[in-house]
Amino acid sequence: MNNIMSVIFASDQETKLNELTLHRTAASLPIFGRYRCIDFTLSNLVNSQITQIGIITRSNYSSLMDHIRMGRDWDLNRKNGGITVFPPYASNTTRSVFKGKIEALYGIMEFFEKASEEYVIITNSNVIANIDFDDVYAKHLEKGADITMLTYTSNPTTSKRVLLDLDKDSRVVGTRITQVASKEECEIGINVYLLKTELLIRLVRDTFERGFVDFEKNIIQQKSSELKIYSYHVNGHCALIDDVKSYYNESMKILQEQVRDDLFGVEGAKVYTKVKDSVPTRYRAHATVENSLIADGCDINGKVVNSILFRGVKVEEGAEITNSIIMENGRVMKNASLDYVITDKNVTVTEEKGISGTNSYPIVIVKNKTV
Repeated sequence: MNNIMSVIFASDQETKLNELTLHRTAASLPIFGRYRCIDFTLSNLVNSQITQIGIITRSNYSSLMDHIRMGRDWDLNRKNGGITVFPPYASNTTRSVFKGKIEALYGIMEFFEKASEEYVIITNSNVIANIDFDDVYAKHLEKGADITMLTYTSNPTTSKRVLLDLDKDSRVVGTRITQVASKEECEIGINVYLLKTELLIRLVRDTFERGFVDFEKNIIQQKSSELKIYSYHVNGHCALIDDVKSYYNESMKILQEQVRDDLFGVEGAKVYTKVKDSVPTRYRAHATVENSLIADGCDINGKVVNSILFRGVKVEEGAEITNSIIMENGRVMKNASLDYVITDKNVTVTEEKGISGTNSYPIVIVKNKTV
C-alpha cells in the first residue's frame, strides 16, 4: 500500500524484560524457536505492501541490525523505500538518548517531511499478532477517524497498559494508563496507531515544543476529546511482550493449535524471518518428546516435555527439560533437569544440575553462561 509508511520503535520495554535484553533490544528478542519479536510487525507491514519503514533504536541494537540485514528477508532491500534505521541519538545535537516517543519522532521530522505517503503507522515491535493493515486502513477511512488505534481484549498483566473507554461506535471517549496488573478484562491499546502523516507532524511538534515526551499520555490520553480517535479491535491471537512473565506465557501458548493457526495459518499473511540453513533435528535412541516445539539442527537424546527448543540445542542422555525455553545453541548435559527455566543463547547446563522455577516466576539464565 504505497499510501502508508511506518515507524517502528525497536525499544520500549527493556526495563521489565531484565536479563532477556541485557545483550539485545526488545525487537530482536528470540521467540517461538526461530523468530524475533520484530518479525511479526515487519511481516504485517510487508503483507499489506507497506515498504517505507523507519526503525527507531535505543540501545543494544547490534543484534537487531544483524537480524534484519536491511530487510533482505522481507524484500525490503530496495532502491525506493525499504528500511531506514535511526540511531538513538538522532533526535538531538547533544547525542543523548531520547526521553520518550514524542522526542524520538520529533528528531526524525525530516523523514516524515520528505515522505510521499499520506498516512503513517506508528508501532512498537513487541506486538505478536497477525494484523491486516489493509482492513485497518479501510476502517479508518470508513469512520473518518483522525487516529485509529489498534486494541485487543485482555486483562492488563503489567503496568503502563493503555485501557480504553469506548462508545457504541468504537470511538475512544476516555483512556486510563494502568499502574498495577489486574484480572479484569477490558479493551487494551497495543501501541499501534494509524493517522495522517501531516497530523502526526503537527501533533508531535505541538506537544514537544510544550515539553511533553510521552505519546500515549500527552497525545492519545490528553487529546481523546479533541480528536476523533477510534478503536480497531484485533481478532485472533494478540499479545504484548513487555516483561519476563509475558514473554514466558506467550511463548508457551504457541504449543496450542489455535494460537499457531491464528499467527501462522492466515492465508496470504506469512510471517517472515531471517533465513538460516541448518540440518534437520536428530532424535537419538533415548529421545522422548511430548507437546514441544523443536527447531532445526537440534540433537535430542533426553526427555523434552511441554517446552520450546531453538536451533542447535543439544539434550544429552538422561537430561529432562519440562515447561522450559532453551534458546539457540543451548546444551543440557547428562542427567541435568530443567523445569520452568528460560536459557538464553549459548547456555550450558552441566551434568546432574537441577534448576527449577515456577509458572509465575520462571528462572532466566543469561547468554553464554555455564551453570
